[in-house]
Amino acid sequence: MEDLKLTSEEKAVLVPKLVAYLSDELDVDAGQFDAEFLLDFLTNEAGAVLYNRGLNDAHAALAKHMDAFADIIYALEKPVEVRR
Repeated sequence: MEDLKLTSEEKAVLVPKLVAYLSDELDVDAGQFDAEFLLDFLTNEAGAVLYNRGLNDAHAALAKHMDAFADIIYALEKPVEVRR
């Protein structure tokens, strides 16, 4: 798997939110540059954990739908008489 990297568009959305969060919640005056480095750090350190959680959620949703699909297919089966 390749490293998780945010696009410049994603960073453009997230960095200002991170700057605002740091200021509002932690009273930390971080600039755009510092917030981008922090975002890169969080992406590298927490990104894989969050990505894996998303994959697990997707797998569970797919398994649920596959079970329902299997039931639909089973219901389509026609009875077969066995003659002896």
